[in-house]
Amino acid sequence: MIRLNDIHTPVRPEPETAARLMEERLGVPVRNARILRCSVDARRKSDVHYVCSLAAETDDEARAIRAGAEKYEPGERYVFPYGNVAADERPVVAGMGPAGLFAALCLAEAGVKCLVLERGQPVERRGADVRRFWSGGGLDTESNVQFGEGGAGTFSDGKLTTGVNDRRMRFVLERLAGFGAPEDILYLGKPHIGTDRLREVVRRVRERLLELGCEIRFGSRLADIVTENGRLRGIVAEAEGERREMACSRLILAPGNSARDTFAMLEQRGVAMAAKNFSVGVRIEHRQADVDAAQYGEAATLGTLPASDYKLAVHLKGGRSVYTFCVCPGGSVVAAASEEGMVVTNGMSEYARDGENCCGGLLVSVTPEDYPGDPTAGVAFQRTLERAAFRAGGGDWRAPAQLVGDFLKKRPSAGPGRVKPTYEPGVRYCDLWQVLPEFVCEALAEALPQMERKIRGFASPDAVLTAVETRSSCPVRILREEMESVSVSGLYPCGEGAGYAGGIMSAAADGVRCAERVCRDLIGAE
Repeated sequence: MIRLNDIHTPVRPEPETAARLMEERLGVPVRNARILRCSVDARRKSDVHYVCSLAAETDDEARAIRAGAEKYEPGERYVFPYGNVAADERPVVAGMGPAGLFAALCLAEAGVKCLVLERGQPVERRGADVRRFWSGGGLDTESNVQFGEGGAGTFSDGKLTTGVNDRRMRFVLERLAGFGAPEDILYLGKPHIGTDRLREVVRRVRERLLELGCEIRFGSRLADIVTENGRLRGIVAEAEGERREMACSRLILAPGNSARDTFAMLEQRGVAMAAKNFSVGVRIEHRQADVDAAQYGEAATLGTLPASDYKLAVHLKGGRSVYTFCVCPGGSVVAAASEEGMVVTNGMSEYARDGENCCGGLLVSVTPEDYPGDPTAGVAFQRTLERAAFRAGGGDWRAPAQLVGDFLKKRPSAGPGRVKPTYEPGVRYCDLWQVLPEFVCEALAEALPQMERKIRGFASPDAVLTAVETRSSCPVRILREEMESVSVSGLYPCGEGAGYAGGIMSAAADGVRCAERVCRDLIGAE
């Protein structure tokens, strides 16, 4: 095969046009052309374009190379290394976020029929529960943005970016595409699924698990673990108020980063954990058209470019970092609470990214020195901020909000400017300096002007800050060695809630690694 790099095009190429682009550049016929990589280059606002790498087969390789192509050998694809595993015992997977889903999927396809527990509800019912909450109904503390089939990422932008270099990442992308995700996730520089399409993907994964003989119990929360001499012997699952103990010697624990009662239970049972760094802050909203203009210049008006995003980070004099996280172009700020009396925000967008606003997390780094105590002290710190936001919002699930111009001048906001907040069930304007910890506000105030210098309009006086975002990552790490708990044999902490991932891709890949370890142990136990 041959590869042709650095192809510039004003519009995004599609797989069916890849062959024509290569033939025009090389002057030789090609076949089976495909896009390897495609991204937007907006470094020069006077020349914004797509940059692509394409690959294909040709009968005149020498001529193609003389014309600028290079030889291309696809890298070795990851294949799950176990199959037809005969196991007398049935592992349990607790949690159906990306880590739990991929762990269960890999086990099932290797012949290991596992029991999957999910405290929340199937994605169809979960979607109805979430919409009811956003429209002013009550919060279901077991079926919400945080809990339920698909995990917290199901109500997000469905971003598939990661900084982890691992062959399993391509495997995850290919499996997602095979379950109905857009094919462009295989080559876009910033792939995303969107919350609307991700829900369908999750449903199809569930159907595959059931087809392979797995048992799935929704509304079933891991309430306790039973150990003996440092070895897992059983678990207790709670469903509809009833607790049921069952034998279990291998538990993949993929609880998600909001399973606070699970962390408390594990601490009580002596499972080794440690506090870790995380971040807290707000959601910032701009008009998407303004972000596009700042990022693309006049090219933003052509209609050929995707809704733009941004990625900003500044390091402050005192050692803290402030950075943007989970930016949702054409998206909205959503109510993401999982406990009564607490306001939590997150961001979400659909595949089309065609909403009026662009929103992103604007977060301040937090270390265990900010919340001294036991390994779960970070949870208490999060709850303090969430309760303060609930009170400041009026106690009816509205979120406290402030315009950036007012925030920088330390004066309360009275209402919106050009940017209309998207948070449902609504916002209450106030002074966030009276809501958030002083060190968080000071860091945000110092960082906003610096970010303005990087993206014009980022600190626009009319941009909206909505509090509070506390769930960007888990404040706890369940200590493990080679995927297994250091203190309880047979317990395999996994994914973001165990403190080993950050986002859909890294969590899913961690689930794959966990399934590898369980298969290895099952074979060794025979």
